[in-house]
Amino acid sequence: MILSRFHPIEEAVRSRPREIEWVLVDSGRRDRRVGELARLCREQRVPLRYGERAALDRLARDNQGAVARLAVRGYLSENEAFTGTPGRRLLLVLDGVEDPQNLGAVLRVAEGVGAAVAVPERGSAPLSDAVSRASAGAVERVPVIRVGNVRRFLDRSKTEGFRVVGLDSTGSDLYGLDLTGDLALVLGAEGRGMRRLVREGCDLLGRLPMKGSLASLNVSAAAAAAAYEALRQRDFSGLTVD
Repeated sequence: MILSRFHPIEEAVRSRPREIEWVLVDSGRRDRRVGELARLCREQRVPLRYGERAALDRLARDNQGAVARLAVRGYLSENEAFTGTPGRRLLLVLDGVEDPQNLGAVLRVAEGVGAAVAVPERGSAPLSDAVSRASAGAVERVPVIRVGNVRRFLDRSKTEGFRVVGLDSTGSDLYGLDLTGDLALVLGAEGRGMRRLVREGCDLLGRLPMKGSLASLNVSAAAAAAAYEALRQRDFSGLTVD
């Protein structure tokens, strides 16, 4: 996989240096950003090369003067979705999110709240350079689980002690639901939402309040609102302000 831009490459150098074949930097740049990337590569023993900008542009558009070749980000197995501290586990389950920008933005949310992300084998954007860029490098830090069948995965999540809450416009007010404990938040694709069998596999359906004329948020914005409400209930519900 070709990765581009400084921030995603720096995250990859920090988190999985052994999987990077090389980093290629524009030979015409000698600024602080290049120096920082060069320092990281030396520390992690990642091969660093310099080349003409035209060579970088052939590998990736809008690359900011840095590209890298690395192994495709690996998915975790379904079993690894259920590791972690019982009572504190949080999963974002995506049902048919095919846009790489949306997937990347959801991964950024997941990194912020300490969640793992589950995606189906079919009907999901692959972990590509576009996803990495949209995630601001979070793809290197977030556990991404690939599941064969979303409905069966939800059923298993319940047996593992998770409450399964799907975001749906027909649901109850999300802010009135208990989102503490082991939780799987399910989000459908923009436009069609969750598929029927996936919706029926949820313990509860929750909706985000919409005060304007729009019917819904995009999937990454909805993921952020729901995931941070879960985080608030877990970590801050007992706090008061003097």
